[in-house]
Amino acid sequence: MSTAGHILWADDEIDLLRSHVLFLENRGYQVTCVANGSDAVDVVALQKDVDVVLLDEQMPGMGGLETLKSIKHTRPDLPVIMVTKSEEEHLMDEALGGQISDYLTKPVNPSQILLTCKRLLERIEIRNARISQDYMHRFNAISATLSHCTEIDEWFNLYQELVHYDREMGNDEGARQVLTDQYKEANRVFGRFIEDQYPNWISAYQSDSNEHNPILSHEVIPHWVIPQMTVDRPLIFFVIDCMRYDQWLEFESLLLPLFSIQTEFSLGILPTATPYARNSIFSGLLPNEIARYHPTLWQGESEDEHSLNRYEEPLLNACLKRFNADSFSIRYSKLIGKEDGRRFAQDVSHYLRADLNAIVINFVDILAHSRADSDVIRELAPDEQAYRALTRTWFKHSWLYQSFQTLAKKDCTIIITTDHGAIRSLHGAKVLGDRNTSTALRYKFGRKLVADSRHAITVKDPQSYGLPSKNSGDSFIIAKEDYYFVYPTNYNHYRNRFNDTMQHGGVSMEEMILPVVTMRPRRS
Repeated sequence: MSTAGHILWADDEIDLLRSHVLFLENRGYQVTCVANGSDAVDVVALQKDVDVVLLDEQMPGMGGLETLKSIKHTRPDLPVIMVTKSEEEHLMDEALGGQISDYLTKPVNPSQILLTCKRLLERIEIRNARISQDYMHRFNAISATLSHCTEIDEWFNLYQELVHYDREMGNDEGARQVLTDQYKEANRVFGRFIEDQYPNWISAYQSDSNEHNPILSHEVIPHWVIPQMTVDRPLIFFVIDCMRYDQWLEFESLLLPLFSIQTEFSLGILPTATPYARNSIFSGLLPNEIARYHPTLWQGESEDEHSLNRYEEPLLNACLKRFNADSFSIRYSKLIGKEDGRRFAQDVSHYLRADLNAIVINFVDILAHSRADSDVIRELAPDEQAYRALTRTWFKHSWLYQSFQTLAKKDCTIIITTDHGAIRSLHGAKVLGDRNTSTALRYKFGRKLVADSRHAITVKDPQSYGLPSKNSGDSFIIAKEDYYFVYPTNYNHYRNRFNDTMQHGGVSMEEMILPVVTMRPRRS
C-alpha cells in the first residue's frame, strides 16, 4: 500500500490519462480512478483514507461543481483540485471561497499534478502537526484551568476545547496519548466538582434561588422551548437519545450549509439515564417532583427503561399547562425503528401544522447499545474517533438528515438536544447490594449499597439530589469517570463482558454536558 498519499481522480476520459496515473503511482501514490461524479462521491463516503481529489469540471451526468458540493458535504476538509479547460472566473471564486483547494488548466502534465498534490498533502501534514503543537502548548494552561474550575461555564468551555483537539488531532500517537490522559484527569476533577456542587444546585432550585445555577434537564423546555413557541412559526423540538456533544458536531458540519446554528449547553441531571433525564425534560420537573405531583406517571425505579418513559406526552402537556403555554397545538412522536423514521421523513411537512412538535429519536442510543452487543459494531468503532465517524456515516445517509433537508426549505424553528451522553467505560468497580438492587451499570438504586468512594458518589438522601425514595434506607450510587459497576460474584466474567462499552447513567463530561441547539433555515 502506498504511503505517499491516496489520490482520487475523477474524469470521464480517465482511460486516456493512464500514463499520468502510472507516473503518480511510480512516485509512491495510491491512485483510485473513477469516470463520473457519482462514483467519486461514493468513494469519498466509503474510503476514509482519500487524501486529495482531482476533479474534472465537465463530466456527463453529475458535473464537477455538483460533485464538489456532495464531496464537501461528506468531508468538508478534503482538498479538491478542479481540472478545467479554462481559467473561468467562477472557479476562482470557488477557490477563494475555500471550496476548491487549487485548480489546474487542461492539458495537464504529470509533474504539474505531482507538485500540486504534494503541496496540498504536505499542507495537511503541517496542519496536523500544528494542531498537535498547539495542544502541547495549551496543555499546561488546561491543567491550570482544571485546578480552579469553580463555575459550570468554565467546565463547558474546557470540555469544548478538549473535544476540539480530540476531533482535529491527527495520528500523532504521542500527543493523542497525552490528550487521553488529560481527558481522564479532567473527568476525575469534574466528578469531584459535581459531587460538591450538585446538591447545592438542587437545593437552590427547590428554594427558587437558582439564578446562577446551570440550566438542568428539567429547565430545558421553560428556558429554550417555550420562549420560541408562536402560532406564526412552527417549532420542532428534537430530543436525540444518548447524543454526545462530539457527535452533535459531526451532525452540525453537515447541517451548516442549510441552517444558521446556535449551540448552548445544559447540564444533565443525575443519574444521566433515560428514565430520569428524559422524563425531567418533558415534565419540567425533577424526578422526585414527578413522583410527588404525578404519582400515576412515575412508575418507580424497578421498572425497565421503556416502561418508565411511556408517559412523556402527558408529562409534556402538564408542563406546558403549568407554564401557561397549553393554548398552542402540540404533537408528540417517538421514533424508534427505521420504519418510524422513514414515515416521519415522508410526512415531515405535515408535522408543521402543529405549533410545537416534540420528536424523540432513539437511534444514537441504539447504536451505543449495539456497540456493546455486537462484535461487528465494536470492530467498526474501536475507539472514540471511529465511533464519531460511524455516527456521522449513519446521519449522512439517514432519514433524519433527509428530514432536515426538507425542513431547511420551510419557515420553522428547530431546537435539538439530548437527555444524556455516553462514556466509553473501561474500568470495573466492585459494588455490594441486596437482591432488589437495580441492574444499570453506571448507577444503582436500592438498599445496603456499598461502593468505593473513589469510583462512585453515594447518595444516602435521594431527595437532596432531586430523586424519589419510597422507603427509609433507599439510596443511589452513581459511577464517576469511566467506571461501571460489577458485583464481586463472577467479577472477571462481567468485567470482561462490559469492558470498553458505551454506557450512561454516571458522572462524566461526556454524559452530563449536553448541547442545546437552535436552528433556523438559511432560506427563511
